[in-house]
Amino acid sequence: MAIALSDLVKETNRYLAASGMTDYCPNGLQVEGRAWVARIVSGVTASQALLDAAVEAEADLVLVHHGYFWRNENPCVVGSKRRRLQTLLSNDISLLAYHLPLDVHPEVGNNVQLGERLGLRVEGPLEPGNPRSVGLVGHLPEPLAPQEFARRVRQALDRQPLLIEADRPIRRIAWCTGAAQGYIEQAIAAGVDAYLTGEVSEATVHSARESGISFLAAGHHATERYGVQALGEYLARTFYIEHLFVDCPNPV
Repeated sequence: MAIALSDLVKETNRYLAASGMTDYCPNGLQVEGRAWVARIVSGVTASQALLDAAVEAEADLVLVHHGYFWRNENPCVVGSKRRRLQTLLSNDISLLAYHLPLDVHPEVGNNVQLGERLGLRVEGPLEPGNPRSVGLVGHLPEPLAPQEFARRVRQALDRQPLLIEADRPIRRIAWCTGAAQGYIEQAIAAGVDAYLTGEVSEATVHSARESGISFLAAGHHATERYGVQALGEYLARTFYIEHLFVDCPNPV
């Protein structure tokens, strides 16, 4: 079966409440391709490798978390930007991208999906009083030593996390996928035992050590693989179309 591109975009925008969030890039349809969609290829980032895989799979639409046209980026269509856009346009493939709306969604969001894979029970937002907080706070059913929790992360994500270990077990955890090391201060204020995100900065290590909480950086790409997969599966179920997730390895 196939669905009109306009209908698919309309439903995805509605489902993610994309119009109600200020972001660093446009959310929704970034590049328009053919008018009907029967096959979606999804991935974390609209890299050339993902686009090549979409062409090979004869996809009608590419669905990603990291798309194009970021704030303050060079607007000139040259180099890799030209090649990527040329690949989409010459093959009549649409690009659909959602950044923060996909991070915060309560069902298919990156943070909810990561929490499910790690066995975390959500308590609420990392930013109290903000219903669209990017990060979450939750807890494990039973406390784990920091090394044990790091092993759980490695098994779930197939990625060895960087661990800054505190001398106490982990029960309550704050987490935010991607490059969210700056939220460690909110995590400390939330009184958690550990904070998990994708990336790390030099100052993050000192904040964790001096506050007495464990910190884990499990990779920007690795922590954000699951929201776009869940969204692709939602669209496939809703419109009876095909969906294929392609993981382009990224060590960061």
